[in-house]
Amino acid sequence: MSFWDVALLIAAGIIGGLSGSIAGLASVATYPALLLIGLPPVTANVTNTVAIVFNGIGSVWGSRPELAGQGAWIKRILPVAVVGGAAGAALLLCTPAEGFEKAVPLLIGVASLAILLPPKEHREARLGDHRDHIVRVTVEAVTIFLITIYGGYFGAAAGVLLLALLLRAGGATLAHANAGKNVILGVANSVAALAFVFLAPVYWPAVLPLGLGCLIGSRLGPIVVRHAPATPLRVLIGLAGFALAIKLAFDAY
Repeated sequence: MSFWDVALLIAAGIIGGLSGSIAGLASVATYPALLLIGLPPVTANVTNTVAIVFNGIGSVWGSRPELAGQGAWIKRILPVAVVGGAAGAALLLCTPAEGFEKAVPLLIGVASLAILLPPKEHREARLGDHRDHIVRVTVEAVTIFLITIYGGYFGAAAGVLLLALLLRAGGATLAHANAGKNVILGVANSVAALAFVFLAPVYWPAVLPLGLGCLIGSRLGPIVVRHAPATPLRVLIGLAGFALAIKLAFDAY
């Protein structure tokens, strides 16, 4: 790689890390940068997944204040994320992506709409709500499993899908939902990346500069979410998700 290729990857990593830790849109910046330096799509995809491991590290590091009190929920959901990430990686290595990519724009569009809608107010659980709570927890786990499969398989805007779920289902604030999203996707992506290290054509010279940029950008993202006004930021994330959905729809159809 040339000096300019390295500079491009670092810059793309910073932008991707920042947008990824805020809205789950890291691949919008990082994946095209890998294509620009001449990598074929499959190699770019798996190299991107490995580099974005640093995005997970930086975003979780920056989200520590918001993660306080979420330990029990995270411990319960992490096995789901691990299995989902592994399943997504296996699908990527064994099947073509074309059919699944056609459904992605609709999924992201619906998730963006859910983010734009006013967040649900949290309601304290009562004894009579135990059955509803079990159903809600089960549906949440299944949905997170499917999102993490997608995250390991293709990944673009998986964070938008997960952020929408956590905002609508749990009644969490944007900052707390974002912190939970960073942990879950970080774990799922790391599992997929581990598989790709041994089974896929990772282009290692690109991983270090892209990963370095991701680490820098993702460390700053939670700080932005913590201090920015929640409603304008939520609207910005939703609109960015819609823009990506339209772009992916043009690409797929």
